[in-house]
Amino acid sequence: MKLMELNPLKESNDDYKYYELFIGPNHPGIEGNFSYVLKMKGHSVEEVTPDPGLLHRGFEKLMERRLWTQNLALIPRICVPEPDVNEVAYCLGVEHMMGIDVPKRAQYIRVIVLELARIASFLFGISGLGGTTGHYTSVQWLIGDRDYILDLFEWLTGGRVYHIYQYPGGVKNDLPEGWLDKLSDFLDYLEKRLPEYDKFIFQNPIIQKRTVGLGYISAEDAIENGLTGPNLRASGVMYDIRKAQPYLVYNELDFDIPKTGDGDAFSRVLQRRLELSESIKILRQCIKQIPEGTHRTKVPNPFQFRVPKGSYYSKVESSRGEFGYYIVSDGDVKPYRVYVRGPSYSIGLYYATKALVGMRIEDVPVWIHTTDMCPPDFDR
Repeated sequence: MKLMELNPLKESNDDYKYYELFIGPNHPGIEGNFSYVLKMKGHSVEEVTPDPGLLHRGFEKLMERRLWTQNLALIPRICVPEPDVNEVAYCLGVEHMMGIDVPKRAQYIRVIVLELARIASFLFGISGLGGTTGHYTSVQWLIGDRDYILDLFEWLTGGRVYHIYQYPGGVKNDLPEGWLDKLSDFLDYLEKRLPEYDKFIFQNPIIQKRTVGLGYISAEDAIENGLTGPNLRASGVMYDIRKAQPYLVYNELDFDIPKTGDGDAFSRVLQRRLELSESIKILRQCIKQIPEGTHRTKVPNPFQFRVPKGSYYSKVESSRGEFGYYIVSDGDVKPYRVYVRGPSYSIGLYYATKALVGMRIEDVPVWIHTTDMCPPDFDR
């Protein structure tokens, strides 16, 4: 082959104009072990093929082969950055089908765990934007502050990432002495950090130039394609399960649902920043209002734990949107069927095939991180 035939600048050679490019599974522009196969024309995306299946798989089928309570050690892995939503959603479904009343103290503890996990997930997601735009100081800041939350979880549950702390009827153990004081200290620290985040990240001209106007999603498209959570609210749709269909003790707490409404990448990441402040407000109320009492209702022995025949769909509001469990029981010691409705599935596998077309390659990781997808949700 002649040397001129290897010249990538040769206009007539379409092999250098059209090519395939992989984003993931080890590319820093993707979240987790997941991949997009992009058909490129120069610097622009012409076609998108999601390539799931690169992470642990088959949770829904595995749950049919395990005892009801054994599944609590399995399901947190369906969303690694925010595992607790799986535990709570699953327990809410089982408790409804069994007619179990959860003590008020346990409900408050669950809200505390959910909102702490929510903040940790927001910090992790916003830091990803810093990584993909070369804003590495923000990565160090946010991941470092997230570690304080992991310290609290380790003290409470024994685990930093997977907690396996929820149990039908309540939680496995009560709050340790002094834990709420430590939580309050952390909230004081985090609130002092927020103005620094705003100035250094959200008011940063580089971040704004890379995100403002990028990847616009209209309210109609968001609804039609099943988007939920901050991605939906960033497009102007005011829907949050904690307000629309309150569960646990959210109806006893005072908090707002921010709405940015511009529908672009900047709105999506700003939406998470604003909701982070509301989570702090919720946690402070829980610290003041949590009642005394037991942390769990007694339930049958795990090996004799049977859920009456029937089905139920339980859902919670995660940092990414609606996380739901459709549970079917035939009265046995194991579930007959469990289906998980994750918020990343619709935007990451389906909507991405339309949204990324026409986008420049350098903007693809920015779009991915501002939608804050969770790849284990694809492979469940």
